[in-house]
Amino acid sequence: MIRKQHISLLAIIMAGSFTATAQFSKPSQPPLYQARDLTAENMFSQNIEGPNFDKAGNLYVVNFQRDGTIGKINTRDGSGEIFVTMPDSSIVNSIQFNSKGNMLMPDFIGHNVLMVDMRTKKVSVYAHSDKFNQPNDLCINRKDQLFASDPNWKAQTGQIWRIDKGGKPVLLEANMGTANGIELSPDEKTLYVNESVQRKIWKYDVDKAGNISNKQLFGEFPDHGFDGMKCDKAGNLYVTRWGKGTVVVLSPAGKLIREIPLKGKQCSNLTFGGKDGKTVYVTLQDRKCVETFRVEIPGKRY
Repeated sequence: MIRKQHISLLAIIMAGSFTATAQFSKPSQPPLYQARDLTAENMFSQNIEGPNFDKAGNLYVVNFQRDGTIGKINTRDGSGEIFVTMPDSSIVNSIQFNSKGNMLMPDFIGHNVLMVDMRTKKVSVYAHSDKFNQPNDLCINRKDQLFASDPNWKAQTGQIWRIDKGGKPVLLEANMGTANGIELSPDEKTLYVNESVQRKIWKYDVDKAGNISNKQLFGEFPDHGFDGMKCDKAGNLYVTRWGKGTVVVLSPAGKLIREIPLKGKQCSNLTFGGKDGKTVYVTLQDRKCVETFRVEIPGKRY
């Protein structure tokens, strides 16, 4: 009788220990490099693009429900709401945040770069030039200088602009192919720009003033297009391969590290996020939704 009581007491203690361990164990993360849906299909227009996070960890994606909007997306359950609607029938392609927390977006309808005051939600023109084609994608440095790709899709040509603090446009490169994705390396000494139609990725040296030089071919592929690009903290470049439905990862030396398959085919842009910066959020134009996958190295901002 005493022995049975000891055994029962031991079983209770062990069960309690297991329960406590289960309660305090960390939830398992999804497998690396395997795409999952964050949002439902058809939550966005076909021009879904430009995902990015503000400093508070809120995710914003352009063209939520319809063109001309910015959606604020819940990263826990994939739900969303319209954060702001663009004036004057403007449609934006990309989102960046400056050091003051203002949202900056290229407007390919009005040939502008727009700015949203995140407190008042007021939309204003940050930069304009009659020489803009269709401002498409943006990246930003620590000095709040923007770098913008500016394709002419009909002519299959493009330009690169620097937009200095305060909104002054400076033309950096006029003789591009169809300039699209654009990104700075973590040390901000290298600018990457891809050409969607020509399927080439170029890199430039960037000096302290934000001028570019020493154009070199960084990578090229024989098929499918390119769209948005982002760097991780180690300087590896993640490139969306529009039409193939993959994200290709290239080392700082231009070597292929891996290619990550997605569920959709028309991947238009991506960003890093999550508490550890190791979740990649990808916009899909054919599925009109956001997919995610986990990676080993966080994005360059983390």
